Amino acid sequence: MSDLACLEFAVALWLVHLLLQAWLAGAPLAWTASARDEPAPLTVIGGRAARAFRNYMESFPVFAALTLAFLATNHPAGIWPTVWVVARIVYLPLYLAGVPYVRSIVWAVSFFALIAMLIRLAL
Repeated sequence: MSDLACLEFAVALWLVHLLLQAWLAGAPLAWTASARDEPAPLTVIGGRAARAFRNYMESFPVFAALTLAFLATNHPAGIWPTVWVVARIVYLPLYLAGVPYVRSIVWAVSFFALIAMLIRLAL
C-alpha cells in the first residue's frame, strides 16, 4: 500500500474511532445536548471505545508527521506505514472486546512500526 493510501486509511480509521466512541458511549440525550460540564456516564464498551480513541490520538499525529515527511522527501517508507495501519485496525476490535495480552502485542507492533519509520527516515 502506498504511503499516501496509508495516511488516507489512518484518517478514515480516525473517523471510525470518533463515531464509534460517540455511538457506543451510551450517554443520555440530556447529557449529549448539555454543555458537558460533567463527565459522560459511559457504558463499559463506551468507556473502552473512548480509551481506544484516546490511545489512537496518542499515536496518529506521530504517524501522520512521519508519513508526511516520507512523502515530502520522496524517501521510501517501506512496509512500516502499512504495518502501523493494519495493527491499528486490528487493535480497535480487540480493545472493544476486552481481549488482554493480544491487544497489547498488537499495540506493540504499531509502536515498533513508528520506531522503524523514524529510523528509516533518519537513514
